[in-house]
Amino acid sequence: MSKSLAGLRVLELGRIVSAPWCGQTLGDLGADVIKIERPGSGDDIRTYGPSFAVDADGKRTPESGHYLCSNRNKRSITVDITKPEGQEIIRKLVADADVLIENYKVGDLVRYGLDYDSLSSINPHLVYCSITGFGQSGPYAKRPGYDAAFQGMSGMMAVTGDPDGGPQRVGVFIIDEMTGLYASVAIMAALRHRDAGGGGQYIDLALLDVGVAAMAPRTVEWTLEGKIPERLGTKSPGSAPAQVFECADGYLNIQAGSEIHYRKLCDALDLQDLKEDPRFVTRQNRVDNQNLLVSLLEEKISQRSTQDLFNDLVARGVVVAPIYRANEVVQDPQVQHRELFFEVPHPTTGKVPLVASPMRLSKTPVDVYRAPPTIGQHTREVLDQILGYNEKDIETLIQVGAI
Repeated sequence: MSKSLAGLRVLELGRIVSAPWCGQTLGDLGADVIKIERPGSGDDIRTYGPSFAVDADGKRTPESGHYLCSNRNKRSITVDITKPEGQEIIRKLVADADVLIENYKVGDLVRYGLDYDSLSSINPHLVYCSITGFGQSGPYAKRPGYDAAFQGMSGMMAVTGDPDGGPQRVGVFIIDEMTGLYASVAIMAALRHRDAGGGGQYIDLALLDVGVAAMAPRTVEWTLEGKIPERLGTKSPGSAPAQVFECADGYLNIQAGSEIHYRKLCDALDLQDLKEDPRFVTRQNRVDNQNLLVSLLEEKISQRSTQDLFNDLVARGVVVAPIYRANEVVQDPQVQHRELFFEVPHPTTGKVPLVASPMRLSKTPVDVYRAPPTIGQHTREVLDQILGYNEKDIETLIQVGAI
């Protein structure tokens, strides 16, 4: 946890990935993030497999791998927002909060008086960020949606996969994660505006919008030239040779589209004649004649072992990378040097693995990590320390089912 956002209080009514990803980012930077979950089951992502943490006896816990990846550096409280007493808890927390993040369906929180208009009347300095599938307006606004749907609608699936195969999804919730990051940026911009005297404001973020924005470099092929972008497998639409090649015993990701890297690749493969071949002399020439060039390179590359060719290209300064599986990522020397994987204590499982934040700040580093909280782990703590509820108040809330 960094000290960059120390003193900032964030309420996260977040589920699944996008809103929790945003909350985790702010938590890593030092904000006090209070995650508000449903009593009983909590965030839906807690039960989303296939991986789950296990306790000391080897039994599966309710902490899924997906949940653990997006909920560190937070406090969890359980509140039933359908009950008046639960709504009152949220309103009291909002009075002293800086940010509220939510990803409920459009209009859901209006029913409980927890929408922006209602809460900003309590705290006009509140930055309120709503994350939905399609945004707050438009013909699809009230539709539900998940990451894969927006990978399809944004055009991402249409350009992912082999040319002669069907559309493919990216192997992680990439649009969810990007939306969480966009939300973090928007929130910090809104806080900067607020602190300059502009007051709080409302942020409307849509997964569809983020997906379309992410696809801009490929969609521009249509908007500029009327050309529908196609699936290219691992090839690049604007650079060659730049793709995954099959060696004698595996695969390498070779990115040699620039003039200097292309020439060095030719030297490594003993194909000096290709360096001055007019069909391949410039990057655009190589893109235009990519299939022919690739076939000539593949013949040589297929005769080399991955390790031999990798070492050769690294020594020559060519951009080349292995194709890792998860276990190999964890074991990579550079990944280990950067301490990207580590474990932290956990109240149920003893310890849980985490992946470090990629944000490296020189004066306020992200150097403290708290394990993702169990369901309602901090309910009593928050009600006592922040709202001043006594034990009798808390027991009454439990009896009425508000917490």
